[in-house]
Amino acid sequence: MSDLRAVLVDDEQLAREELGYLLGQLGGVDVIGEADNGPAAVETIDRLQPDLVFLDVQMPGLTGFEVARRLMDLDAGAHIVFVTAFDQHAIEAFEVNAVDYLLKPVDPARLDTAVQRARRRIAAERHPGEGTAGALGEDQLAKILQLVSERQSRRERLAVKVGERLLLVQAEDIVHASVVDETITIVTSQFSGTSNYRTLDELHARLDPSVFWRVHRSHLVNINKIKEIVPWFSRNYILRMKDEKATEIPVSRTQTKRLREYLKI
Repeated sequence: MSDLRAVLVDDEQLAREELGYLLGQLGGVDVIGEADNGPAAVETIDRLQPDLVFLDVQMPGLTGFEVARRLMDLDAGAHIVFVTAFDQHAIEAFEVNAVDYLLKPVDPARLDTAVQRARRRIAAERHPGEGTAGALGEDQLAKILQLVSERQSRRERLAVKVGERLLLVQAEDIVHASVVDETITIVTSQFSGTSNYRTLDELHARLDPSVFWRVHRSHLVNINKIKEIVPWFSRNYILRMKDEKATEIPVSRTQTKRLREYLKI
């Protein structure tokens, strides 16, 4: 059984290193290249012609799905496994005929399943009639959606950098998050620190939207951590939060109506 030739694509070096380590432990996969952004991924894959690509979704330049579609246009022939922290893109992976869709942190057993599925698909293409292609069909899509549902039902934990330490925080302990000068600050009742997420949209995608509201373009709040609602001019509000500084966060005009309806005020 020959090794599969693979390219790893993720804008975070630590994520590529971790995946490379897991593949090394698994065996049977030879990592022949890496890329840290969308355009570099297209160039690297087109040049190296790997059997398999482990592809992140959120990247600079081009998203993982834009990369996948360009590879389809180039008829690159590489089979794609998406590896992402975002569980809401499973159906789109089905649309670009991905082999599998793995959620970070990657479970070694799920990684093994994805690699075996890729082997079956490649074998079926090379020897038609000797087996199924192992495509991401309706049965596998149902399994993925079930996995997404299970993940969403679990309590999320996020990494927050506080000084030189990297702390894991339960999502429910977050009081609010704000973005200033492209840096996202996450605040709990005990401390505040910075996040590696590039945008509030990305952070919001990891959190329960029924609990975390984007009350302003620069602010995301946990509605269970609001201490006081302060009336402001033009019938708007300021939220005083339950962190140590009792931070005051403005509510945009569009979100004011939603807040009034939710709190019956």
